[in-house]
Amino acid sequence: MAASNMKAIKRRIKSVESTMQITKAMELVSSSKLRHAKERAEQAVPFFNLLYETMSEVASEAVGFHSAYTELREQGAALLIVMAGDRGLAGGFNLNVFRLADQRLKELEAQGREVILMTVGKKASEHYAKFPNRILGSFDNVAEKITTYTALHMAEHIVHLFDEGHLALVEVFFTNMVSPLAQEARQMQVIPVPNLEKAEGVQSLTNYEPSPEAVFNSLIPQYLAGILYCTIVDTYASEQAARRMAMENATDNAQEMIDDLSLKYNRARQASITQELTEIVSGANAQE
Repeated sequence: MAASNMKAIKRRIKSVESTMQITKAMELVSSSKLRHAKERAEQAVPFFNLLYETMSEVASEAVGFHSAYTELREQGAALLIVMAGDRGLAGGFNLNVFRLADQRLKELEAQGREVILMTVGKKASEHYAKFPNRILGSFDNVAEKITTYTALHMAEHIVHLFDEGHLALVEVFFTNMVSPLAQEARQMQVIPVPNLEKAEGVQSLTNYEPSPEAVFNSLIPQYLAGILYCTIVDTYASEQAARRMAMENATDNAQEMIDDLSLKYNRARQASITQELTEIVSGANAQE
């Protein structure tokens, strides 16, 4: 009985050791990918900040500035761009952004607004495939090697629909990597362009041709592409950070399980040896 119990424990230890090797390898891979993703995100932010500052400058310095991209339309659908991971095994990473986006979707539909979805990441595509909402586009397995050209292609398609009057609101749901140990699901309004600081009564010496509105509107595709690129890269970095933490915890748990099973194995082995000694002694006493 003790021998069969020892064999079962030994098989269990080998199984957990194999799992621990996988989780450790995944942890190392995620750490490497996280480092590269952080570098890409840091390189993209200055460009986006400069672009947004330029747009703010045009809007604030032009007298009587008016653009369709700065005001919310009464007619038109709301486009929610939801970014998630392409794989699981990342703790609650995907669930957090889905919870935030689903809540916003219900709010907009309660207001009578049609909601269209665009998904980035395989998990987002799988999640919203169950929803009755129209899917404008699904971009799976693009986050790791996302380029500005891909982001610009997505942005131009969205801007075209907005110009045609099909869209009134565009919001992005992504995960921001606050630190390698903390990731936060966030919501960002993209169109209408928010938080443009307008200095009333101030006229710039800069002349915009053919008009400030035309210059501002021409920057919208690049502005949207910059947001999409930055948020996709940020989400990808957050996914790797979350997976690294999840795999680190899984590796630690596996080691604890191995230690516990080893202790049980040693106790079973000790009990087996004690039983054998007892049987030997009993047999010797019986012969006497």
